[in-house]
Amino acid sequence: MPEVKPKRAPTLYLIVAIKIIKGLLLLLVAFGVYSLAGRDLPDLFGRFLRWVHLDPESRFFNAIGERLETITPANVKKAALVPLLYGCFLLVGGTGLGLRAKWAIWLAIGESAFFIPIEIYELIRKHAPPGENHPALFAHPKIGLAVVLALNVFIVWYLYQNRARLFRHH
Repeated sequence: MPEVKPKRAPTLYLIVAIKIIKGLLLLLVAFGVYSLAGRDLPDLFGRFLRWVHLDPESRFFNAIGERLETITPANVKKAALVPLLYGCFLLVGGTGLGLRAKWAIWLAIGESAFFIPIEIYELIRKHAPPGENHPALFAHPKIGLAVVLALNVFIVWYLYQNRARLFRHH
């Protein structure tokens, strides 16, 4: 019996690329955060502000500097652990999808579906009071979240609908 070759699946490879890129970025974030452990964070923050030509003595930045003084090296290491573990999880899942391992499709469906209720909750939650500033990335602060939600719903739908076609050779 001849070996069955998997069909091309550009959407699957796009999902694989997204997961691997997110995983690598999270590993970079984890190592960056970990490298801050044991360093003088308020001084580092002040030097960064001077480098970007902002006044570190302003009330806003001074409050951030005071808050940075309360962070311990142990807290920084714990904070680095979250993106490290999630980044490894995404790399394993993305690699498994790329190799078309059957377990990887369920891992990817579960991981993407996990965030859908959280994203829906954030979308329907009341907006911040009108006086608060929102990030200027999108005209409305919830548009970015809606895009991420739509992407996750699409990934779950696509992988679930095409699981037999994409992974039947295993």
